Amino acid sequence: MPIRTLFLTALAPAIWGSSYIVTTTLLPGHSPIVVALLRALPAGLLLLLLVRQLPPLDWLPRLMVLGALNFSLFWVLLFLSAYRLPGGVAATLGAVQPLIVVFLSAVLLKTQIRAAAVAAALLSIAGVALLVLTPAAKLDTLGVLAGLGGAVSMAAGVVLTRKWQPPVPPLTFTAWQLTAGGLLLIPAALWSVPELPAFTAANVLGLAYMSLIGGALTYILWFRGLARIDPSQVSLLGVLSPLSAVILGWLLLGETLTANQMLGALLALFSLWLGQSRLRLRTARSSAPAE
Repeated sequence: MPIRTLFLTALAPAIWGSSYIVTTTLLPGHSPIVVALLRALPAGLLLLLLVRQLPPLDWLPRLMVLGALNFSLFWVLLFLSAYRLPGGVAATLGAVQPLIVVFLSAVLLKTQIRAAAVAAALLSIAGVALLVLTPAAKLDTLGVLAGLGGAVSMAAGVVLTRKWQPPVPPLTFTAWQLTAGGLLLIPAALWSVPELPAFTAANVLGLAYMSLIGGALTYILWFRGLARIDPSQVSLLGVLSPLSAVILGWLLLGETLTANQMLGALLALFSLWLGQSRLRLRTARSSAPAE
């Protein structure tokens, strides 16, 4: 597996880490459903205009499932957990996603459950917990369920995206999924927020960033990586999201870094290295010619 492919895929969760700052500074107080809709649908329609290719009819059911798992359901649950839980709790719940991917891949992709993948996933959870979880964090039942539901949704999206690969470029596949996810959110948005809220210039800037950079660009890289890399390896890259969020908070918002956070960052990076190196070693051995 080329290092370039891994690096480009890793850019996606690293950029997603900026979503926390953008949401809290440019999009405070807005409905999670409306924000998810305006993040997905404009980007999907723009990409459709670029690729000028509609999906075949027999792919529509799969695209609806993928659009829901990767975008509409995942983003709504993500915002809901972020609003109802401290950021550290929400991020820690989301960190269980690589572990779920390991077991879902075994069921849906018939891959082996490897000790290195499980160990790396557990270490990533511990690293993220040290990185973002504070002793004063309070739990909210709905928020916890939303956080776990979001992790399951993203994990299922990762595995099924690998399982269902249409013969089109990642750009086209991203356009189809983003549009499907956005369309699924329209009824929910009309029901929950009958009138479109007013947006300031800062809100529009935040939505544009979340849609074009945090949505279209990153998911093109993400789906490109999923087509080429083992899902267990890709899911472990998710630790870069809370890591980049903490670093950006330190650089841009003047937040302090504690010893526990630095230890968590090292542990998260070690889990990433462990998962990537062990899985690459296994792939190299399996592809080596028999003597």
